[in-house]
Amino acid sequence: MKTILYLPIFCTVLLTTTALAQNDSTLYAKNTLRTVRTKELSNLISNSITKNLSRPLTTETEEYWIDAFMAIELTTYHSEWVADRVKLAFDSIEKRSIEFQRALLEMAYSNYSRRFASVAERLMRNTTDPKIFALAAEYYLAAVTDPNAWNKVVQLFSKRPDKDKHVPFYYGLLTKLIKGYADKESLGWLIGNLRQALPGQILIISFQRQNRDYPGMAVIRDRNGNFIRNNNSELFAVPQLARSLSNLPFYLTNGNTPQGIYRMNGFDVSKSMAIGPTSNVQLLMPYETSPQNFFGNIPFADSVWSEELYKQLLPEPLREYLPLYESFFASKAGRTEIISHGTTVNPEYYKSHSYYPLTPTQGCLCTKEIWSEFDGRRKESDQQRLVDALKKAGGATGYCIVIEIDNQQRPVSAQEITPYLK
Repeated sequence: MKTILYLPIFCTVLLTTTALAQNDSTLYAKNTLRTVRTKELSNLISNSITKNLSRPLTTETEEYWIDAFMAIELTTYHSEWVADRVKLAFDSIEKRSIEFQRALLEMAYSNYSRRFASVAERLMRNTTDPKIFALAAEYYLAAVTDPNAWNKVVQLFSKRPDKDKHVPFYYGLLTKLIKGYADKESLGWLIGNLRQALPGQILIISFQRQNRDYPGMAVIRDRNGNFIRNNNSELFAVPQLARSLSNLPFYLTNGNTPQGIYRMNGFDVSKSMAIGPTSNVQLLMPYETSPQNFFGNIPFADSVWSEELYKQLLPEPLREYLPLYESFFASKAGRTEIISHGTTVNPEYYKSHSYYPLTPTQGCLCTKEIWSEFDGRRKESDQQRLVDALKKAGGATGYCIVIEIDNQQRPVSAQEITPYLK
């Protein structure tokens, strides 16, 4: 019998309810207690990682190893013994199932980023699966410093028999490195045009860095085009992390939050212990729903998604700006269930990372929440602040726009975006 214990799932299994009024003194999350967190970490290391990786690697035991990879991603746990077991997995990766290959490459992308470039290159040459080709290519490109690496990937791609079949994974791979920032004139130009996007709609705009190790900043615009402000008249803005546990690119399963447009679909409360009891904001990407629903139930003839249809959501100057199409192509490639939520995950797993005390997810937009280790009650919640500000703007009906503004190696601050929002 499988011996996996607690492994939190971030962005799935949602309880459809009407969220009640919430405050810091009433919400409680048992899994934030110090005793529970200590036991959880011990179980993850002893059972999910050590016990599962101690099994011989066979077709029958692959699922145990996959669970171990998930636990390593969550906890960022490292040891020499675990590294040896990961190497063993890479030694036979070409013989393993597609799901095993995917899970191993995902975990290794952020936890063993430069050790297995030659294996990834070999896998690119031999795999028949387009997603595995894309994953292996991303790992290879991130692992090597060879200036000719991208040309090598393109050459291998050109030999693939399915290269002309419009596979979404290939589109994501081939456009990811050429999108750049050269086609935007300035930060002011970009934000100025975003201000004009989707007139008459409530918006969350999440400004992010290209390097998702640094938290972004979310603001809210009401239907009249006014940005929500705090009681002291300062711009309302909360830090928001768009980094996934794997840190993979936007178009791959469990990758970073794609840029682009999402449809807000109300508030909800999750059953997932990792998300916790604070209200979340439900979001939909284009291929998760019909064009009619995405456009707000406006009657029109198109019933099938296309780039031209999605383009109508963007202001004219941004219609050729490729980064804003990431949510379209990520959903076409099969990504789903990306929402805006809080967290009860132990932030101490990520104490050495630049986004601490925020916690990464499986690709959602995540805000900071601090819970008492002594009684499990919520002490601080940027997610609740976001929900309250959204209600002030008129509710979770409208759109969310995620956009990278530049590649500075620091968190996005309210001070740097405020001048462009006046």
